[in-house]
Amino acid sequence: MRHSWNDIKAKALAFSKQWGDPDNEKSQAQSFWIDFLDIFGVPNKRVATFELNVAKHGGGHGFADLFWPGVLLVEHKSRGKDLDLAFSQAHPAGDRSFE
Repeated sequence: MRHSWNDIKAKALAFSKQWGDPDNEKSQAQSFWIDFLDIFGVPNKRVATFELNVAKHGGGHGFADLFWPGVLLVEHKSRGKDLDLAFSQAHPAGDRSFE
């Protein structure tokens, strides 16, 4: 069920207060994204896959933290971590043309 603009604003404000200073960001990653999707009335079970096993560029396997086909790919990082590394994990070929 989609929310009205006022509902989205209220849910976003509550989300920012709840998640403003998480204790352990990595252990709470799935809860964070479930709550984030809920801001917009998006049921995570219908759209998102957590810890999706993916093939890495150059061989091997890894995991995408959250994947919503054709819409969203998430590499969840803790505060202060290198976001260029997260980008390369999400798009290992290094193509930045879509930015």
